[in-house]
Amino acid sequence: MKLTAIGADISINDVSCSCSLIQNIENDISQLLDVGAYKAALTNITGDDVVISAFVEDDKLESVNSKVIDILRKNAESLGDIGGISKTPEGAGEGISYAEAKIREDRYPDAVIIAFDTYGGEEIVGKVADSVIKAAKGMDDVTDIGGGGVTGTLKIPGVGYISDQTDDPVVVATIENIESVGTVAGAMVGAAVGNQHVNLVRRGTPSYVIPRGVIMSVTAFMNGNVMDLAVPLFERMRISGE
Repeated sequence: MKLTAIGADISINDVSCSCSLIQNIENDISQLLDVGAYKAALTNITGDDVVISAFVEDDKLESVNSKVIDILRKNAESLGDIGGISKTPEGAGEGISYAEAKIREDRYPDAVIIAFDTYGGEEIVGKVADSVIKAAKGMDDVTDIGGGGVTGTLKIPGVGYISDQTDDPVVVATIENIESVGTVAGAMVGAAVGNQHVNLVRRGTPSYVIPRGVIMSVTAFMNGNVMDLAVPLFERMRISGE
C-alpha cells in the first residue's frame, strides 16, 4: 500500500481558497473510493493550494492519481498548475506537486503531510522542503518519506509529466506508531521554520505574508481522519517561563 498526495493551485486568486472551492472538492472525494482508494481526503489547504491525499494499493495508484486530477480539473476556478501537466517530457511545465510513500502492510495507514505555499519565496522553498525530508529520515517509526522539490522532469503515475518549474512542494512521511506522529511532525516542522521567511499556519489560512514568504500547513492523515497539527504543535513549541 502507498500514500499518494497531489497538490495544486486551482484558486482564482494568489492568496486563498474560497469556501465554495473547498466544499466542491470535498463533495467529490468519494469518487476516489470508487476507483480503489482505501481512504481519501482533502488533507491540506495552504494559501491558494490544496492537497488531496489517499491511501491506496499499489495496483490502484495510477487510477486514483488520475481521478484526483479529474476532481481538481472539474472544480478548478483557474486551471493553474493543472495546465502544466503534459503527456510528454518535452511539453511539461509548472504543474502539480506530488508525493508518494510506502506503507507497511501490517500497520494502520498513518502519515504526516506538509504542504507549502509561496509568495515570492519560490527560490527558497525547495531548500526548505529538503530540510523537512532530512529531519524525518532515520527517525524511529518512519516507514518512508516522499515528495519535495522537483529536479528535472518528473513523471507522475497515472497523470503525466511536470517540470522543475513546479513550486509549492508537498512532503509526506508514513508512520508506524501512532505515538510517533507528534514526534515526527514536530521534527519536520522545526526543520522548516528554522529557515528564514517560513511560517507555520493553520489549515485553510490565506497567504498573508510579506514577500518573499513561505507558509506551510501540517496535517496528520490517520486511517482516513484529517487532523490539523499546527495548533497543538504551536502550543508545545511555545517557550514558557516566569
